[in-house]
This record gives sequence, C-alpha cells and structure tokens, in this order.
Amino acid sequence: MRESSLSSRQAVVLLGVVVLIWGTTWPVNKAILHYMSPIWSTAIRSCIGTVVLLILCLARGRLVLPQRGDLPVVFSVGLLHMTAYSILGNVGMQHVAAGRSVVLAYTTPMWVAPCARLFLGEAFTLRRAIGTVFGLFGLVLIFNPLAFDWSNHDSVLGNGLILLGAMFWAASILYVRGHRWIGEPFDLLVWQALTASCVLVPCAWLFEGPPQLDLSAQVIGLQLYSATFGIAIAYWAINKVNHSLPAMTTSLGLLGVPVFGIVCSSLALGETLEFSLVASMALIIMGIAIGALPEKRAVRT
Repeated sequence: MRESSLSSRQAVVLLGVVVLIWGTTWPVNKAILHYMSPIWSTAIRSCIGTVVLLILCLARGRLVLPQRGDLPVVFSVGLLHMTAYSILGNVGMQHVAAGRSVVLAYTTPMWVAPCARLFLGEAFTLRRAIGTVFGLFGLVLIFNPLAFDWSNHDSVLGNGLILLGAMFWAASILYVRGHRWIGEPFDLLVWQALTASCVLVPCAWLFEGPPQLDLSAQVIGLQLYSATFGIAIAYWAINKVNHSLPAMTTSLGLLGVPVFGIVCSSLALGETLEFSLVASMALIIMGIAIGALPEKRAVRT
C-alpha cells in the first residue's frame, strides 16, 4: 500500500526539518574526525544508520525487496549521495573548517539549476532565478576565492573534494526527481543505506586499513546521533521531499543547511562567526524565501 503523497506545504515543512537535522550533524561529523579517520567514520555511521532503518522497517512491517524498476534510484542515492558525497565531504573536512565546508558542500544549486532545466524540463522562472542569485551570492560571500590561500595544497585539495562531492549530490537530486517511482521512499531507503555500507566498509579498509575504534561514550553518542538523525530520518525525509518538490526548489531550500550549520559550528566548535558570514546567511535566507517556496497558480476568473 502506497503512502499518501505530500502536499507542497507539507514537503516544504519536511524540508525544513532536514535543514535543522543536517545543520546540526555537520559540526557533529567534524567533531568525530578528531577521534576517527574520515572514511571509517563515514562507513561506521552508515552501518549504524542501516541497522536503525532495518529495525524501523521490521517494526512497521515494511521490509520488502525493491522492484527492478526502483533499482536505479537505490543505486543513485546509495552510491552518489550516501557514498561518494559522504566520503569526499568527510575527507575534505579534514582540511577545511566545518562552517566553510558546509557552505561548499551546499553549492548544489550551481549544478542542479541548469541541469534541471536541461534534463528534466523544469521551468527556470524569474522567481527561481532571483532566488538562486541571492543564495549563490551568499555562498560566494562566505567562500571568497580572492582571499583564498591557493598555495596551501591541503586546503585546495579539501575544498576541491567537497565541491566534487556537491556535484555527485546534485546528480542524485536530479535522478531522484526524474525517477518513475514504484515503491515508497521509506521502503527503498534501507536498501540505499545498505548499498552505501557495502561500498564504504571495503573502501575504508582499502584506503585506511583496519579501523581504530574509539569506544568512549562521547564518540558513541556522536555517531548514534549522526547515524539516527543524519541518515535514518533525514534521508527518508529528503527522499520524500525530492519526490514531491521540483529539484530546484529542493536544492534552494537546502541552502538553509549551511546557514544553520555555520551557527552550530560557531556555538559547538568555537569557530569565529564573522560579519561576512552573518551577511551571507541573510542573503541565503532571502534566496530561500524568494525561490524555494511553491509558485502560486493563477486564479481563473
């Protein structure tokens, strides 16, 4: 039995929940890197998230194999978003501050905007164009390439990997939006997470060797929070949102994550909250307000 589809307003509210969750998990993931290597951190988080999703599926009686027509969306989310984006983001974050890295990771509208028009035929309205300009100008203000130290190779590599991860995520958003769904997002999510886990664990072992686990209560708590909320709940929610809203609306709405992530990073990690960051957040919020909300339909007379 299919779950009831979301209205545009419900989808926007759910998108807001994702923004709050991912905004808090970003500094959490940065904190975990002080105790664990980046790929193993991602792999363990993915495995925990998969177990949580499996328990939820069993509790709801919703553990079903994906149908053949849904396998592409299982692999696109599992490999492009949960695997490639997560690895590149975590490795890059070793060399980039959490506030800056979350901004770079959410440059997805740069890639989604033209591709949604090109491949999905979504209208690039004036309202969305203005919202995109505001949002991207806010991102540019945070990440000022003119003031960047291009001689720092580790920093260049870190920033480049995070930007590459954003491109993989954009590809996932586009495919999810264009996919003809057979099953429900929640039913497929456990298989997407399992796909990612099956790839992440061998990659971690290959590139980082056997895991060096820190079993302190603090690290376990951080991983459980990141896995349960950042994966199990947030990925289910974003799949529902991608299924219900245009790709451009979703990508613009997700610009709220760097806003909230910067604030959380400043409070939790002591990163400086400079005036440029505050001004950038204001521009991003304006961009979301202008471009991310559903278009009003003309009233017939």
